[in-house]
Amino acid sequence: MPHPTDIHIGKRIRQRRWEIGMTQQQLAEKVGVRFQQIQKYETGTNRVSASRLWDMANAMEVPVDLFFAGQEEAEAANALVQGDVLTDREALELLRSYYSIPEQQRRRLFELARVLSDTSAQ
Repeated sequence: MPHPTDIHIGKRIRQRRWEIGMTQQQLAEKVGVRFQQIQKYETGTNRVSASRLWDMANAMEVPVDLFFAGQEEAEAANALVQGDVLTDREALELLRSYYSIPEQQRRRLFELARVLSDTSAQ
């Protein structure tokens, strides 16, 4: 059974890859593995070595600690939430699209979503 830390790191790898529009194949080529190995890293099935994580961080132009960020919060949230939105392809596409919108428009969209979710929760 995968360790929660390996699952968290895998999710963060997938999230960053999606944010920058990189495929598993492209990441695999940059770090010298097959895309199937990237799939295993992203699901937490295989543990990512420190050197491989370093290579991935460089390939995706982020500091290594990005992959550990939010781990404590994620563990707490996992205790409260059944599903994980970062495993949903549609949610990741929405997130990527959201951050491609100019900031001022993005704020408006966020406020609209907040109002709609507040209305639907009543």
